[in-house]
Amino acid sequence: METKELFIQKSPISLFFLAAIPGAISMLASSLYGLLDGIFVGKILGSTAFAALNLAFPFVIINFSLADLIGVGSAVPISINLGRKQDKEANNIFTCACLMIVGTGVLIGAVLYLSAPLLLSMLGAEGELAALAVQYVRVYALCSPVTTIVFAMDNYLRICGKVHMSMWLNIFMSVLTATLEFFFLFVLRWGIWGAALATCSGMFAAALVAFYPFWRGKMQLRLCVPRFHGAMVRQIIACGSPNFLNNIAGRVASILMNAVLLRLGGADAVLIYGILMYVGDMVQPLMYGVCDSLQPAVGYNWGAKRYDRVKAIEKCCFAASAVISLTAAVCIFLFPAQIARLFTQDAGAELLGTAQFALQLFSITYLLRWFSFAVQSYMTAVDKPMEASLISVSTALIFPVLLIAAFWPLGLTGMWLNFAGTAALAGILAGVLFLRFRKQLKLLEEKL
Repeated sequence: METKELFIQKSPISLFFLAAIPGAISMLASSLYGLLDGIFVGKILGSTAFAALNLAFPFVIINFSLADLIGVGSAVPISINLGRKQDKEANNIFTCACLMIVGTGVLIGAVLYLSAPLLLSMLGAEGELAALAVQYVRVYALCSPVTTIVFAMDNYLRICGKVHMSMWLNIFMSVLTATLEFFFLFVLRWGIWGAALATCSGMFAAALVAFYPFWRGKMQLRLCVPRFHGAMVRQIIACGSPNFLNNIAGRVASILMNAVLLRLGGADAVLIYGILMYVGDMVQPLMYGVCDSLQPAVGYNWGAKRYDRVKAIEKCCFAASAVISLTAAVCIFLFPAQIARLFTQDAGAELLGTAQFALQLFSITYLLRWFSFAVQSYMTAVDKPMEASLISVSTALIFPVLLIAAFWPLGLTGMWLNFAGTAALAGILAGVLFLRFRKQLKLLEEKL
């Protein structure tokens, strides 16, 4: 379907089902693979390997953070320029962004490979736990130049109206990586590095498939002779900064939390934290899939000054995020034992009991998390990076760190309550920024 027909002519409800539902399915496929990744490592390699994976994963996300900065940051101005009928500038941003992603993959991958042992030792990891975590990080670092572009290509496909192609690409990547990981770990009996290699192999294959139609010139966005200029780079950085800061800040908070948990409860506490993170990684991508899939439509209509459609599309985002988040809260609260057992093969009754208690406290988070998430996505789509970044950094780092100190007297219970407290504070902040933006939007509508 052509971009204009999809973004301008379809009703917001039709657009939601055509774009957001496939986007949610895409993220569900990725989430299910993430869940299987944790289950495979925990069940096949054991609790130490699962704890090592959780220690290493924040650094893996940091490895992807700059690519995500460029991918998301370029998608917003590309959509807005298409809405303004400035196709040449949109193509230039697309081409430059692809080159920037590959370049940063080389740079960040090299730094992470060399620094992995030091970074893990600084967390307090020793012996087998540290060795396994270093192996996991280094595989991702080596593969960084050929894997980091895959998520940006997903955004570019949606901008071109290829929503279903984006969905099938994510399903293909998830099925391939899950199959490879099972083969590497269960059949070949490789170690934790095999789990990382399976994911990287799937991402590389998906990146090749996604890039091929752009290389052939079959998409609305086309490769061109790149023309880098300061204004374009600054806009990409500004628009991508909310996601980038969320990734960096969130992983810094995770690293800090892991260090605190190692001291408060040892490897068992880190394992439980890993379970919470995997559960969160099942829920948040669904909200992200809905909101992110509609961002190109919001940006296109924002550039075209169709503010009525912007508001109508965003209402769908808010409603869908609320349904996903509240459903997750109920499921996590009702089935903590079943969730905890998915990730452990040798856990005792005491560890399982603590994990169930932590999961029930964690479920409170999703009573409120949907609102700040939807507002942040809205601000990103309409080129309000400062507001989106404030929500992002506050949610990912500032509020969690403040609450670590505030809840310290409660011990591990305070650490599990950190998530719900963060969601409450983020909701308040997002509400203030949302009301202020609505006043600004009203003034823009009056000028038309």
